[in-house]
Amino acid sequence: MLRTFQLIFGVIILIGLAAISRIPVPDEALLHRNGHSGVSVPRATERPNIIIIFSDDHALKAISAYGSPYIKTPNIDRIGREGAVFENMFCTNSICAPSRATLLTGKYSNLNGHRDNQGTFDASQAMFPKYLQQAGYQTAWIGKWHLKATPQYFDFWEVVPGQGLYYNPNFIQMDGKTVRKEGYATNVITDDALNWLDSGRDASKPFCLVIGHKAPHREWQPDTTDLHAFDGKTFPMPATFYDTYEGRKAAQHQDMQIATPTLRFGLDLKVDIDTMPIIKRMNPAQLKAWKAYYDPLNKAFKEQNLTGKALDNWKFQRYMHDYLGCILSVDRNVGRVLDYLDQHGMTNNTLIMYSSDQGFYLGEHGWFDKRFMYEESLHMPLLVRYPPQLKPGTRTKQLFVNTDFAPTILQTAGVPVPADMQGKSFLPLPKTAQSRKAIYYHYYEYPYDHRVMAHLGIRTERYKLIYFYGNGESWEFFDLKTDPNEMKNDYANPKNRGIITQLKRDLKKLTQEYQDTEATDMLAKEGV
Repeated sequence: MLRTFQLIFGVIILIGLAAISRIPVPDEALLHRNGHSGVSVPRATERPNIIIIFSDDHALKAISAYGSPYIKTPNIDRIGREGAVFENMFCTNSICAPSRATLLTGKYSNLNGHRDNQGTFDASQAMFPKYLQQAGYQTAWIGKWHLKATPQYFDFWEVVPGQGLYYNPNFIQMDGKTVRKEGYATNVITDDALNWLDSGRDASKPFCLVIGHKAPHREWQPDTTDLHAFDGKTFPMPATFYDTYEGRKAAQHQDMQIATPTLRFGLDLKVDIDTMPIIKRMNPAQLKAWKAYYDPLNKAFKEQNLTGKALDNWKFQRYMHDYLGCILSVDRNVGRVLDYLDQHGMTNNTLIMYSSDQGFYLGEHGWFDKRFMYEESLHMPLLVRYPPQLKPGTRTKQLFVNTDFAPTILQTAGVPVPADMQGKSFLPLPKTAQSRKAIYYHYYEYPYDHRVMAHLGIRTERYKLIYFYGNGESWEFFDLKTDPNEMKNDYANPKNRGIITQLKRDLKKLTQEYQDTEATDMLAKEGV
């Protein structure tokens, strides 16, 4: 009888221990700093891995998942095909470093302190990798960082100085040393990321890895593999290429037109490549490939002695060939990451996102670059795959902004989202109850580098209102349904008075909601 009782008791104890072992253990570091109670965090083996592939200046029209007329991007498309394509993801400040600061902090530029490319980011402030580390995640950032400050809250980091170089780039390492690595930047950055996944991390812990690509940033230097990819291809000029900017003072004032000397013959258009600094970094094979490609093209160009619209078209074609050549390398390397996840059985438990710091102009309004609140630079690409929460082939038109990245990452990891983060998770979809009715934008960097005036504005599903300030204040209003190319500033039209009045009220509310007191005060002076 006693023996039977002992056996039964032993079984009960074993069952109890097994049950206890499955209960998530609260992490003391996650007893919330902002009024939240303690939240239990799932065990490391149950939490998803997270990979963010973040390129620089990738236009939606250079991704075939968004209907590109120029290029096929099968690997980037695959993320959206097996997950979701976000059709209305917007940046809050269309410039490189501030966008990365927003990605990290989940805050607008006025709160994270990084308004333009000129200053140094305060990397000691709270950011999503800090909270992930406290929750037991390993964190890493590899590639383009572009925030001047030394990265913090990353267990491993290896970043290019400043904008980085396309060929045989330098990398700043955690010990402070700078090393040169042979190869093309997009390939090398991916090599290092995959090497870290293979041997640099603790496989018993979940991880968050940011892969930061330099491409396709200016000066658009393709890999030797892709130099001939668009031979014989003539790209159609956008219908708005010869925009005269009537009624848009800030657009008249800018300095980012393809048809002007701002697009430099030497550095940007690769005429006389022997004068380009990047040539000095190339190995013999790289230099041979470049000379074999560019020298005959440049010889033919000089012999034609082009002028007027013929010259404009030549510059546009060279720009597009080189820009899209850089995209091919990005897409190919995205495929390498996806293949790695498949080969290591990590696909179903990894949240993977492809995005860029902002959009880019591919000749629309005659421009390259970004900065303006107009659609081409305001729109960010975002494709997300996460099988537990996203049905393959999902497409959403809901309005999101890049303050939403950090909350999404934390929520997916089972980590409390701090109350001072200004975004909200975009997963799971749909989020009908939490949908934004409008997004807020504020750009500061004037006059560097392209004389784009500082401005702020509001965009709804249909309308956009922009206030330019600091060098001749002006308002612009667009009905995106009837004028999707934003060619007519309809602010002075009396029929729009009611909607403009409402948009001004809503804009002021957004400046208050996001604690942008400078903007609130400016609007008050405008009578808003």
